[in-house]
Amino acid sequence: MEVSDYLDTIPLERKEAFNSLRDVVLKNLPIGFKEVLNYGMLGYVVPHELYPFGYHVNPLLPLPFINLASQKKHISLYHMGIYSDAKLLDWFVGEYAKISNKKLNMGKSCIRFSKIDKIPYELIGELCSKMTVEDWVGIYENAIKKK
Repeated sequence: MEVSDYLDTIPLERKEAFNSLRDVVLKNLPIGFKEVLNYGMLGYVVPHELYPFGYHVNPLLPLPFINLASQKKHISLYHMGIYSDAKLLDWFVGEYAKISNKKLNMGKSCIRFSKIDKIPYELIGELCSKMTVEDWVGIYENAIKKK
């Protein structure tokens, strides 16, 4: 399956919002990240050309950073940076509270958008721009060394 095949599976009622969110991610990610199909969803990864060690769980896979998925009842954005960097998480939660009076629907790295007309595209774009490949690899390697 290719990225285009995945995009063809997005339900019609979510397709425009999903494609808009994908465009925001692509426009705002720093140079070096690559869009691939990863874990059955769109993935934005550090390719082996830039980080040959790959993901420690399976070194054949590139190092994951962000994933974007159309789930049964929502669109999910998985951002490993907010999972791994407390300052980035605090910034995101604080900025979200400034633009929305709705509770943030979030897990450790997963931001869920069940109301597709309320996706904060600008904030997601800013979030995607805040961590370079070098930043992410450094945080990742420090986390792996601690284990």
